[in-house]
Amino acid sequence: MRLLLLVLVALAGLIQYPLWMGRGGWLTVWDMQEHVSSQRAINDGLRARNVALLAEVDDLRTGTEAAEERARAELGMMRQGELFVQVLPPDVKPPEVKPSSKTNRAPAPAAKPATATR
Repeated sequence: MRLLLLVLVALAGLIQYPLWMGRGGWLTVWDMQEHVSSQRAINDGLRARNVALLAEVDDLRTGTEAAEERARAELGMMRQGELFVQVLPPDVKPPEVKPSSKTNRAPAPAAKPATATR
């Protein structure tokens, strides 16, 4: 009787092994489900990026405002007659400006350093 019980337990173990550890077993399925859910999250993010890019392409095709905005931001372009003002933080030294050959103005005189009196 004991031998029969031992054989039945061994057979039950052999039947359970492919179910848990074999190819296509429950552990593999759970691992694949986690992989699929993480890939879906990545795909959702990429899908949202694609929608934003399609909206930007559509805006660039139909209107001039988006093209003008990109030209200003990425290429530093300005309209004729516009004045460009750049505000620098107090600890940043402004770059030296060389006059261009298109302007007929003389360069501004350098400021004299202030002397402190007591």
